[in-house]
Amino acid sequence: MYDPTKPYKKKIIEEIQKTWKTPYISVKNSLVNKKFDYPEYHHSDGIGTKGIYHWQKKSFKNAVIDAMAMNLNDLAIVRAIPYAIIDHMILPRDDQRAILQIISELAAICRKQKIAITGGETAIHDDASGLEISISMLGFVKKPVANKFRRGDILIGIASNGLHSNGFSKIRKVFKNEFRPDFIKPTFIYLLQILKLAEKFDIGGIMHITGGAYTKLKDLLDENLDVKIYRLHKLRPQKIFFELSRRGVLDEEMYKTFNCGIGFILSVRKNQVQKCLSAIKSLPADIIGEVMSGSGKIIIESKFSDAIVEY
Repeated sequence: MYDPTKPYKKKIIEEIQKTWKTPYISVKNSLVNKKFDYPEYHHSDGIGTKGIYHWQKKSFKNAVIDAMAMNLNDLAIVRAIPYAIIDHMILPRDDQRAILQIISELAAICRKQKIAITGGETAIHDDASGLEISISMLGFVKKPVANKFRRGDILIGIASNGLHSNGFSKIRKVFKNEFRPDFIKPTFIYLLQILKLAEKFDIGGIMHITGGAYTKLKDLLDENLDVKIYRLHKLRPQKIFFELSRRGVLDEEMYKTFNCGIGFILSVRKNQVQKCLSAIKSLPADIIGEVMSGSGKIIIESKFSDAIVEY
């Protein structure tokens, strides 16, 4: 039964307060004082229906990484440095051990990333079937630049480490009650790598391949440009994507629902491509396409068939 007095509250506060000293802000008596004066970027995201699997398998550390990754990676798109978060957890039942583990894991990641936890809420929804960890993340941008693909840019893809945290409604529909370890593997965090690359190289457009997948590239295109993504095999999708394809998910849906093996796409000037590739240390990376004259289309040579997919 839910205990609205939250007897674990003191322990939670102790974990949160460990995050309150950072290079960017200080927190005293729950009041936030900033140490910077830059434009800010605020973002919010959660783990969605992947949380059903995390709740079933009690993979709470992975769930926290997923929640943080979905926000940190999206901050990378605008080259923002995170400084604070507010979390909102929803659980199907009042599991005090789970709540404390989640908060402890969240505080540990925040300390590592120099992020303060400045607020939060824990809700018990007894009609929910899974866990939700939703995070609002605040960041600042030292040098705002336009996030746009440019004619002649070469596209570099940085590999994903699996499904990440998107497409799980489709996963549940395709696999029903079957389970794969892929379903709870945590999303890779790219932020620090992307920020370093953006400082060193002339990067035009940056995109995190999450919900909407490759259709999101349209956001970075002018109407007189196209993106073409090649059928390359160095960044081969993980086995789980091929299994989805074999189970009847059509190519068009694959590329608008799943990352298909690529977690981030960067557009770089041609003369900097090789140096940029050499500087990427986190995961495999390769040239995957180019930006050319056109009419605002995304053209993909599918890795699951001989089809050409267009959006």
